[in-house]
Amino acid sequence: MADHFQLRLADSVMLAPAVRHLVFERVDGQPLTFQPGQFLQVHFHYDDGTATKRSYSVATVADGSAPSGLTEVGRIEIAVSYVEGGAATRLLGELPVGGVIDASGPYGRFCLQDTDSHPRYLLLATGTGVTPYRAMLPQIGRLLAQGGREAVLLYGARSEAELLYGEEFEAFARAHPGFTFHACLSRKARAVPHPGDRHGHVQQVLAELDPRAERDIAYLCGNPNMVDAAFTVLKEAGLPVPQIRREKYISSR
Repeated sequence: MADHFQLRLADSVMLAPAVRHLVFERVDGQPLTFQPGQFLQVHFHYDDGTATKRSYSVATVADGSAPSGLTEVGRIEIAVSYVEGGAATRLLGELPVGGVIDASGPYGRFCLQDTDSHPRYLLLATGTGVTPYRAMLPQIGRLLAQGGREAVLLYGARSEAELLYGEEFEAFARAHPGFTFHACLSRKARAVPHPGDRHGHVQQVLAELDPRAERDIAYLCGNPNMVDAAFTVLKEAGLPVPQIRREKYISSR
């Protein structure tokens, strides 16, 4: 069962022109126990008093594991996109260090499963949809260390300025030969391209990887248009639906 608790903002930084990375700690001093890939819900009220909530994937990278393969963290990190006129944008964009919000969680099943036996993980993301993969990095590292596995992350952005945690993913790829990171830049290439860079949208670059049902399991997270288009590519390549896991990020006001 999900817990309800309060979070206090400990730190924040702008990751991109319209994305803020926020670091929280629970007011009650307890750690958050979650499975990488899960999300929290932030609860608040509109100006007219109507209760509402927004969902944000936990982006924290933590090496320690609790029982049952869960992860415990004392600092809870999320990435929040700016939405013009959005109530959540106003709440989280203007929240000062020390400010408190109401939250609950964790929720969701967009997680790497122990039952996954396919040799290659295809991880696709756009925008803040990359945050669950950041939290999964220690788990991915342990899987790769067992041998016989590889993982490929295709991350779509319009330009280098909008790549979230890109340097972290590149560093992870250098340290883990079984992990490949492709920045898929749809509008503007880097002034100095990186070896893994690709031009175009994620779903277009996906075809280069030659998806196969006997080899791949796919995770899709981010813009619904990307998720739907990539799902079609994978289905046409022969992947059955149980091997395609999806999480759509929809910007809410």
